Amino acid sequence: MGAAVEELLRFLTISHLGASRWALEDVEFAGQTIRKGEVVTVALPAVNRDPERYENPDQLDIGRTDHGHLGLGHGIHQFLGQHLARTILRVGFEALFDRFPTLRLAVPADEVPMRDDCVHYGPRSLRVTWDD
Repeated sequence: MGAAVEELLRFLTISHLGASRWALEDVEFAGQTIRKGEVVTVALPAVNRDPERYENPDQLDIGRTDHGHLGLGHGIHQFLGQHLARTILRVGFEALFDRFPTLRLAVPADEVPMRDDCVHYGPRSLRVTWDD
């Protein structure tokens, strides 16, 4: 379940924007010059789907072992509650699937309405079904 949680955090990056930073000096990055004083903001979903970093980055693979995503930040800007968040997700999913082993989407995945108009990403609603 731990690998599945990490893959979900990578694939469905909850916060779209990383922290903004101001360039302290002119720097060349990926063929672009960032001038001293300019603001740089990282788009976390783009970073977590980088094809140079991940094989098949647009594919959800809960067996993926190549973690290292930025879904919960990085360095001194990592989410302080990251260990609790991971534990809640792991324990919650284990309990949910133990209780409802046949739980599945009630609609095709591409029909799940997503919140994409705010800072935090996720489903607006999630219709599911299971067998008794």
